[in-house]
Amino acid sequence: MAHLITTLGTISRDDVAMILPHEHIFVDLRPGPQDLSHIQAYEVVGLMAPEIGKIKKLGVSALVECTPEGCGRRADFVKAVSEATGFPIVVPTGMYREPWIPEWAHIATEEALRDWMLGELQGEIKHSGVQAGWIKLSAGDDGLTECEKKILRAAAQAGAETNAVIGSHTVKGSVVQEQLDILEEAGYTPDRFIWIHTQNEPDLALHLDVARRGAWIEYDAVGSDNLPDEFFVACIQDALDAGLGDRVLLSHDRGWYDPAQPGGGTPQPFTYINEVFLDRLRTDGIDDAEIVQITQSNPFQAFAR
Repeated sequence: MAHLITTLGTISRDDVAMILPHEHIFVDLRPGPQDLSHIQAYEVVGLMAPEIGKIKKLGVSALVECTPEGCGRRADFVKAVSEATGFPIVVPTGMYREPWIPEWAHIATEEALRDWMLGELQGEIKHSGVQAGWIKLSAGDDGLTECEKKILRAAAQAGAETNAVIGSHTVKGSVVQEQLDILEEAGYTPDRFIWIHTQNEPDLALHLDVARRGAWIEYDAVGSDNLPDEFFVACIQDALDAGLGDRVLLSHDRGWYDPAQPGGGTPQPFTYINEVFLDRLRTDGIDDAEIVQITQSNPFQAFAR
């Protein structure tokens, strides 16, 4: 039976309603290794638990944490927030792009990277007691470096063995197509791939082309200052009109505790979709069944193993 692997154990489709597929609890975007030993779990809980409480009241039942290795990934902090709120969170294995790729990954073989991911997908992340539920990667804006290709091939092998979905922070649709070609050559299937940040590709036809290959297209900047609601409504409607509503994911890319800021900074809430955007979808003619598919069925199907 398909299930989500979360910080609170495995959960089935009957256990969850709305899922936010791209958010963050703790992120450090400073390149290079950082000393995070001064950050305590209770500090992260103090800042982020109230944000989880807000979405629980709005009917969100799970969240996908999208911070991979190279960006201050701390599964132990995520677990502390999850346990303090009784809220399941799906945590990734995987690696970010240049220049955030750790030195050990540059040196490691493809097989060693595969085994590292398998260890976290089948066991736990760094003695945290948290099993990775999926694989998060990234790619350079203008194409993949050789090291990024190596990591992608390793992810394909680990994903194929565990049925874990691979999601990639990729700006350009042409680079996504390159990633899908590499994945297919490695024996992985596009329907287990998420194009993270699809909204950053200005050629909207490429969104649908990628979805037609079977991949998930994720619009994960809803409520941002850069793109208006009508843009996202139009993208969702285009996918529905093309019969590709079952390939759409929707989130904010918000949060998070930032160790580079005093006290972790000021988190951006995860509430905009529920408080504002869902009503906008209904106003523009997208019905409740389609909304349930996009916000509940699709994210479970994407991340379930």
